[in-house]
Amino acid sequence: METRTRAFAAVGFTVVLFVLVQLGALALVQPFEQAGYQQVENPDNPTNSLVYIGAVLVLTAVMLAIIKLDVKWLLRWALIFTSGLLSWYVFSVVVPAWVTVPVAGAPLNVLAAGAAAVVAVALAVHPEWYVIDAAGVLMGAGAAGLFGISFGPLPAILLLGVLAIYDAISVYGTEHMLTLASGVMDLKIPVILVIPLSLSYSFLDDEGMPDAHAEGSETDASAADGGQAHAEADRPDASERDVFFIGLGDAVMPTVMVASAAAFGPTDYLVSGLALNLPALTSMVGTLLGLLVLLWMVMKGRAHAGLPLLNGGAIGGYLVGALASGMTLVQAIGL
Repeated sequence: METRTRAFAAVGFTVVLFVLVQLGALALVQPFEQAGYQQVENPDNPTNSLVYIGAVLVLTAVMLAIIKLDVKWLLRWALIFTSGLLSWYVFSVVVPAWVTVPVAGAPLNVLAAGAAAVVAVALAVHPEWYVIDAAGVLMGAGAAGLFGISFGPLPAILLLGVLAIYDAISVYGTEHMLTLASGVMDLKIPVILVIPLSLSYSFLDDEGMPDAHAEGSETDASAADGGQAHAEADRPDASERDVFFIGLGDAVMPTVMVASAAAFGPTDYLVSGLALNLPALTSMVGTLLGLLVLLWMVMKGRAHAGLPLLNGGAIGGYLVGALASGMTLVQAIGL
């Protein structure tokens, strides 16, 4: 009974974190668009995906080199800075600009900048699991929202499809992401979401995390999604764990499809003030169904590639919702 309760609690907590990232991204779609935060000139250009994938490969190689040279402090501080930057993007559109100062000829929202600095400082001085998870949700929503408004349906589908294939190869084939994971897990930075399985668990006290058990995920080393983590292949079941981890990118990448569906799909939103249309909703549902299957596999004690199931669920769910909303398949794909 205790094992089942722990497993259900872990699954429930993971689902809640994913939903928070999804809802956060949807809430940011319209504010990001109004703020002009779209990252590319033509969001329908499929080559945008190729550029991003190339950046993923380069940054993954850089991270592996940093680990091999044993200068991981560079990676830690770079990701803490990235956390603060992504937090700034989010806070800049949700925190009222009551106090501003001119910086480089433009007004700076002091309260938003202060809130982003608090996130970065908290990660630097007290990276307990709840700090990591809170920062991860904030970063994940911001990253997914930014990429969602920058990638139309076709680039988003291409991006998620290629990354799902890359994830499977990197986990089951080359296994180079296992090397990356073992190098970053002790940095205590939000490249992962921490899922504690006991009330007494402390991420700060888990030096080196010898008993940690990570769920498989695609490692995307970009600054945008914060990266992801993999663990060794074989793990004990839930009754023998204190914690397991799921890569932040496993929450971010499928949510890019959700946000893209909201940004470029029907504008008859289902919830007032939230960019939630039918394709975005079904993409959310598809992602969560993929997550439940993934967690069921992980609870058996083995790490798995996360993105084939998660991205597949997000894309499949989007297409179902797009067709149900009256779009043709060609329109849904963005051809």
